[in-house]
Amino acid sequence: MALIECVPNVSEGRRPDVVEALVGAIRRVPSVRLLDYSSDRAHNRSVITMAGDAAPLKEAVLALFEAALPLIDLRAHAGEHPRLGAVDVVPFVPIEGVTMEDCVRLARDTAAEVARRFQVPVYLYEDASTNPARKNLEDIRRGQFEGLTAKMAQPEWAPDFGPATPHPSAGAAVIGARMPLIAYNINLATDRLDVAKKIAAAIRQSSGGFRYVKAMGVALQHRGIVQVSINLTNYEKTPMFRVFDAVTREAARYGVTVLESEIVGLVPAAALVGSAEHYLQLASFTPDQILENRLRRQT
Repeated sequence: MALIECVPNVSEGRRPDVVEALVGAIRRVPSVRLLDYSSDRAHNRSVITMAGDAAPLKEAVLALFEAALPLIDLRAHAGEHPRLGAVDVVPFVPIEGVTMEDCVRLARDTAAEVARRFQVPVYLYEDASTNPARKNLEDIRRGQFEGLTAKMAQPEWAPDFGPATPHPSAGAAVIGARMPLIAYNINLATDRLDVAKKIAAAIRQSSGGFRYVKAMGVALQHRGIVQVSINLTNYEKTPMFRVFDAVTREAARYGVTVLESEIVGLVPAAALVGSAEHYLQLASFTPDQILENRLRRQT
């Protein structure tokens, strides 16, 4: 069985009716399994997780764009999370019975059809990109929607597909193929945004921190606290517990404690097992000791 995960991020997290309309468009596509969706009001962003084979997933992404474009206008959008598109980023992730090359082909085919059908410029990223300067999502999204017109006027930022100028209300989209990513947030028991930003700078790869970590400091104004918002791009080489411990230590330097942490969307079981092994100091533990794993092998 071929199984691909797709995790679209859309620039809407405050209007539940709009989010439900977007999710409903995906639900109507046969052979696509909607696994999860969640919204963040401060980020004004929703993350949708679905899975299936290549053809139905492509159809679901096109249905998502068709539903989102009339409902999301970035000219009236504000939120803590960087964004340049109404449907901001669409990664395809190989799970079972497929290769990264399969996901790269799917990403490129989908990107070309999105650009053709909706006149939205599309950038390819991660493994789908052939441009070394345009593999990193942060680089592509720098300047956000508001700076997109000026950015696209530069020859090196012509899109991979679609028009050479932004869509008036939907901006541009970033579509690609990558390995599994964990969206992991750590909330601090303070309202000091400067502390969250300093901690994010200390742990992220781009400023000398952990490899495979992207992080930024965010104010959760509706709760009166701040957050270190993190993407872990390789949880095996930089595990969750190592990042959590580092944030805890850095926070203590400023007299701040960790309030809680949260996972956005879905997470591989191995990532949580690794954290359990670390904190429980389990000796000689193997995944075969997990009840569900043993049952799955015997069915």
